[in-house]
Amino acid sequence: MTPDQDIPGRPAHDGLTIAGKTYRSRLLVGTGRYRDLEETRTAIEASGTEIVTVTIRRVNIGQAADEPNLLDYVPPSRYTILPNTGGCYNAKDAVYTLQLARELLGGHKLVKLEVLGDEKTLFPNMPETLKAAEILVKDGFDVMAYCSDDPIQARLLESLGCVAVMPLASLIGSGMGILNPWNLSLIIEQSKIPVLVDAGIGTASDATIAMELGCDAVLMNTAIAGAKDPIRMARAMKLAVEAGRDAYLAGRIPKRFAASPSSPMEGRTT
Repeated sequence: MTPDQDIPGRPAHDGLTIAGKTYRSRLLVGTGRYRDLEETRTAIEASGTEIVTVTIRRVNIGQAADEPNLLDYVPPSRYTILPNTGGCYNAKDAVYTLQLARELLGGHKLVKLEVLGDEKTLFPNMPETLKAAEILVKDGFDVMAYCSDDPIQARLLESLGCVAVMPLASLIGSGMGILNPWNLSLIIEQSKIPVLVDAGIGTASDATIAMELGCDAVLMNTAIAGAKDPIRMARAMKLAVEAGRDAYLAGRIPKRFAASPSSPMEGRTT
């Protein structure tokens, strides 16, 4: 259920639009770390997502014809498959990987660019990310770019023609949640393209906070796949993203340094 479906007088669909296509869900999920492909399929269904990201270097979507294929469990007819360049440390490898993905997926244009700096932090390598983004955009790709939570870098990616920026909340797989909400707010305020928090989400409240800040969507993998019960966590994340979006649209009350009575004081009898 989208936030406004059950509220009289509100639009029936508060959609997320990326590269001209509108989605009902604002939760994007990955496909790594699950016990098997059946658990992957079940968790993705529970999350309610419509966009599923796939690390081309680690997940078989047809590269190995004699091995189980993710697409048999997560079919492109039902989900938007978002190939990503996880495991790439320079622009050349990232561009090659996404060109391969385009061939495997029949000319697919929407991709997630992720160029890492080192194996210890998995922090984005922004010079190489910018270089790859420029090449991919010129080659006709719709690029969603994983990036640092630096407003200047996000602005540069948008100026190159990326269709979304994806600043980290904290380090990939760390589960530390949103470490710098102020930087995220600056990126949200300046951006004319969707802003998705990517990396660092640990539990449902982290996703809600991201949405309450005004992020357009949240992408996660380990927070769901690494949970004791991935299926239940997937459902929790779905509800958390919807709750956060609803709260953002509703508008929170301002924080005060003094008490304010919940009942009006005017007209009281004693």
